[in-house]
Amino acid sequence: MSGHSKWATTKHKKAIIDSRRAKNFAKLIKAIEVASRNGGPDMEGNPTLFDAVAKAKKNSMPADNIDRAIKRGAGLESGGAQYQTIMYEGYGPHGVALMIECLSDNRNRAASEVRVAVTRNGGTMADPGSVAYLFNRKGLIIVNKVAGVTEESILNAVLEAGAEEVIDQGDSFEIMCEPSDLVAVRTGLQSAGIEYESAESSFVPSMSVDLDADSATKVFELIDAIEELDDVQNVFSNADVSDEVMASLA
Repeated sequence: MSGHSKWATTKHKKAIIDSRRAKNFAKLIKAIEVASRNGGPDMEGNPTLFDAVAKAKKNSMPADNIDRAIKRGAGLESGGAQYQTIMYEGYGPHGVALMIECLSDNRNRAASEVRVAVTRNGGTMADPGSVAYLFNRKGLIIVNKVAGVTEESILNAVLEAGAEEVIDQGDSFEIMCEPSDLVAVRTGLQSAGIEYESAESSFVPSMSVDLDADSATKVFELIDAIEELDDVQNVFSNADVSDEVMASLA
């Protein structure tokens, strides 16, 4: 029985991982289609598409899927949907502010599903603008810590390109810049031979809310429920969880 139970558990975990991978692929494909539609299929002339494709490759998406998404977005292949970017604002447990970014071809469906996920998991929706002022739109590049990559080497590569700040996050470095400088900063890293994990426009909180273990658990459950929705691309929050609290949750 223990062998059967172990297999059942493994199979269940694999099903969850496969499901999340499929959902992640769908979100990445949406981002590629929208970038291709808005800026054209040429990655050299469309930095948003370049970064969307790079992210898809990092997640092991097959090249055929990427190529078809680019063509659909550019109208070179049938089947592309007319996605629009929609932002929702809300609050989670302990007053944590939330910015929810959707790519959807059905505004009513997206609004309904986001509202249900938020309210069923201890959150509340907020009026447009009532949360957004707590965040700044920034370019955010993640560089994993590997041999030879130091804070100094990153600073040398990106300061003149417009980087505002390099933050040591333990196992990685975060590089902050204005969204308009994202391409230049990314190019600076590439010219210096420094690989980056991701480069994208993000919402960065201007002030954070410290959470204890109980509040952090509730906020994480809420964010997980929102991110499960097909229309949701990103969830940004101003939650701040210390290493000690994270260790206790783990």
